[in-house]
Amino acid sequence: MLETFVGYNARRAWLVVTQVFAERMAVYGLKQADFSVLSLLAHNPGATSRQLCSTLDILPPNLVNLIAAMDSRGLIERRPHPHDGRAIGLHLTPAGEALIRDAERTVTQLEAEASARLTARERETLIRLLQKIYR
Repeated sequence: MLETFVGYNARRAWLVVTQVFAERMAVYGLKQADFSVLSLLAHNPGATSRQLCSTLDILPPNLVNLIAAMDSRGLIERRPHPHDGRAIGLHLTPAGEALIRDAERTVTQLEAEASARLTARERETLIRLLQKIYR
């Protein structure tokens, strides 16, 4: 019966991937939320805290702690937003850029390993179907 539920199957797959993720990201000192924030900033420099919260579905108080920890590690910096004088844009420092570049390479490899039983087309379909659930 359990195997007929989307949630059960998604959770089982998530457990496999997240365990390997945690092991491999420990080298970088990153958790899933840290990785997500740094990756978003790498590909969207100057994003605001509000944009990150919205994209990642993180509550603002939780993001404040993440940002503070990354700031203290020298991975991000705050700069005035060029179009909104009230907002602060978040940017990766050179150390943050180097870290996320290596971490993304590692995650790309672990995702390839985790989905090795799927064809490229099946993998794309799986991602698209999962996105239909949460978007």
